[in-house]
Amino acid sequence: MKIIHAIFLGLIEGLTEFLPISSTYHLFLATQFFKIPLNEFVKLFNVFIQGGAILSVVWLYRREILGKLDLMFKTLISFLPSALAGFFLYRPIKDIFMIQHWLQTLFFLFIGALFFLFEGLIKKGSIILEKKISSLTLFEAVLIGTSQIIAFIPGVSRAGIVLLIMMLLGYRRADAALFSFFLAIPTIIGASLFDLFKSRHSLNSFFGQVFPLSLGFFISFIVAMMAVRWFVAYLQKHTLNLFAFYRLFLGSLILLWFYWK
Repeated sequence: MKIIHAIFLGLIEGLTEFLPISSTYHLFLATQFFKIPLNEFVKLFNVFIQGGAILSVVWLYRREILGKLDLMFKTLISFLPSALAGFFLYRPIKDIFMIQHWLQTLFFLFIGALFFLFEGLIKKGSIILEKKISSLTLFEAVLIGTSQIIAFIPGVSRAGIVLLIMMLLGYRRADAALFSFFLAIPTIIGASLFDLFKSRHSLNSFFGQVFPLSLGFFISFIVAMMAVRWFVAYLQKHTLNLFAFYRLFLGSLILLWFYWK
C-alpha cells in the first residue's frame, strides 16, 4: 500500500465512522477511486484503522465511560443482539452484502430519504424530540441494538440507524449521537477482533507494513476526534437534512457511474 493511500483512507475512516453516512461504503468508494486491490492487507488495514476512530471516542468520553456505569451497562446490553447476529451471519455478510455494490448504494439512498422523512415528521410535530440519554430504558437499549443489525449492510450506517431509531423513540439528536458513539465501542471492537481472528493465518505476512498501518491508525484517531466534536455541536442546532442531501447526491452519482462504466 502506498503512503498516500494510507493517509487518504485514514482520513476517510476518521471523518465518516461516527457521521451517519457509512464509513464502510466510503472506504469501498475510496479503494475503487484509487484502484487499490481489495487484497487481504487492505481488508486488514480497513479493520485496523477503525481502532483509531474508536480510541478517539474512548478518550473524549473517558469520564462518562468511567462515571456512568448504568449507561455503560445498557450499552453492553444494546450491543448483544448485533454481536449474536454478527457471529451467525458472518459469512452471508461477507459473501453477499460486502460485494453487492449496487445494493449498498440503494441502501445509502434509502437511509438518506428516511432522514428527510423523519425530519419532516419532527417539523410537523408527529415526532417530538425531548428525551435525554439518561432516561434510556433496558427495553429501548435492546431495541436500538437490534436495529443496528441492519447496519451490517454497507451504505446503511450504524450511526445513522441508531440516530433514526432513537429519534423515533423521542430522543434528542445530540443525545442519540452520543449513545451511538458509546455503542460503537463494543460493536466495532468486537467486529474488528472477530475479523482479525478469521484472518489470523495471513497476519504474519503483514509485519513489514507496520508504518502504513500506524499512520492510518493515527490519522483516523485525530480526524475522528474532530469529527465527533463537530457532529455533537452541529446536532444541537441543526437537523439531519445536510446528511440526507449528501446521501442522495452522492448515491445518485454512484448509480450513474455503475450504469455508464
